[in-house]
Amino acid sequence: MQKITILGLGYIGLPTAITLADVGFAVTGFDTNKEVVNILNTGKIHIVEPGLADALRRAVSGGNLNFSYSLNESDVFYIAVPTPFFTDKGRISADLSYVKSAGEMVAKVIREGNLVILESTVPPRTTEQLAEIIAKESGLSEDKFLVAHCPERVIPGQMLRELKNNDRIVGGRSPEAGEMAKAIYEKVLEKGKVHLTNDLTAEMCKLTENTFRDINIAYANELSIICDELGIDVFELISLANCHPRVNILNPGVGVGGHCIAVDPWFIYEQFPEEAKLIYAARLRNDSKPRYVADRVEDAVSGKKKPVIGVLGLSYKPDVDDLRESPSIELCHELQKRGFEVLACEPFVQGDISSVKNRTLSEVVSSSDFIVITLAHTLFKENKALIATKPYYDCVGLMRKG
Repeated sequence: MQKITILGLGYIGLPTAITLADVGFAVTGFDTNKEVVNILNTGKIHIVEPGLADALRRAVSGGNLNFSYSLNESDVFYIAVPTPFFTDKGRISADLSYVKSAGEMVAKVIREGNLVILESTVPPRTTEQLAEIIAKESGLSEDKFLVAHCPERVIPGQMLRELKNNDRIVGGRSPEAGEMAKAIYEKVLEKGKVHLTNDLTAEMCKLTENTFRDINIAYANELSIICDELGIDVFELISLANCHPRVNILNPGVGVGGHCIAVDPWFIYEQFPEEAKLIYAARLRNDSKPRYVADRVEDAVSGKKKPVIGVLGLSYKPDVDDLRESPSIELCHELQKRGFEVLACEPFVQGDISSVKNRTLSEVVSSSDFIVITLAHTLFKENKALIATKPYYDCVGLMRKG
C-alpha cells in the first residue's frame, strides 16, 4: 500500500491528498476538471483553506504528490466526490451519479487486491452499490478487491488539523478491507483513533452526527423566532440555558448551509420517510429561516421607497469561501423576489455571486438603507462601528456587547 490515488480534488479530496503525501505515501490527485488539475500543477490552490497552500508546496516539493486528469493503476483509490441532492416530483433524493461514475472509472484500472475507500457522505447501502458497480464493470468478483467506507469528518477552516486529530470511523465491506484502511489512517493520525465497524454502520454514523446538529440548530432557530415575538435576546437566553451542565444548545442563524448538515438528514429521510418525522421537521424549520428573515426585513423597511438591503456574508460559515447550500444566498434571492435591490459583502469570494452583487464592506454599508448580518466573518467583527451606522437585523449575534 504505497501508491494512493484520490478521485476528486475539492474541499475534502485535496486536503486528504496533501495529508497522505505528507506522511510518505506516493499520492496522485485525480480530477476530471482539467482547469483544477492545471491550477494545482502550477503550485496554486483553487479553494480557501488556512495553511493549505503552504502544505501543498511542501508535499509537491517532497516528491510525494502529483496531479493528473488521467486515471491510472494504483494500490489504493480514495473516492471523495460530491453527493448533492435533487428534488423530483416533491421527493428529495441523493444524487449518486458522481460516486457511480467514480466507481466505473476505478473499475477500468483496478487490480486484484486493490483497496477502494469511499469518503463521500452517502445514504445507507451506497458502499455496497459501489462494490457491485466495480465488480460488474471490472469483471472481478467482489472477493478479489477490497472496499471500505470512511466518511470525512472535517470542517472548512480547520481541515489540516482535523484530518490529523479527529477520530475516524472505518467501515469495511470485509474485515481485511477494514484493517487495510485502518493502517492508512493510523499513519496519518496524530491524536485521533480509528474505530472499526461495517460499511453500513459507518454510513449511518456520519448521517447521524450531522442530523443531530441539524436538529439542534433547528431548535435554536425556532427559539429565535419565539424570542422575536417575546422581544427578548435569544443569544442571552441560550447562553443562560447552557449554564445547565446537561444542556448545549447551538446558536441560531439565517438557516443551515454547507454540504453536510443541510444535506445529510435528507439521506436518512429519503429511505425512511415514515420513521424520520423529527428529522423532517428540523429540515423544514431550518430551510424556512431565510424566508422568516426576509419577512423581518420587509417589516423593518415598510414605508420606505425602494430601499437597498445589504447582506453581510454569503458563504455558509464564517471565514471560508464555501458557498454550498448557503442560506444567505437563498435570503438574497428571496429579497430580490420581493422587489428589493440587494448588495452583499462576501470578502472570501471575488466577483458577483449567484446573481447577487458582491461589493466591499464599506460600499455595502454606504449604499444600503438596511443591513442583514448573516455571518460573523472576522472582517465584520472588526468593523462593528461602521455596520452600526445603519439599521440592521442581526441573525448571528455579531453586534451584541462583550
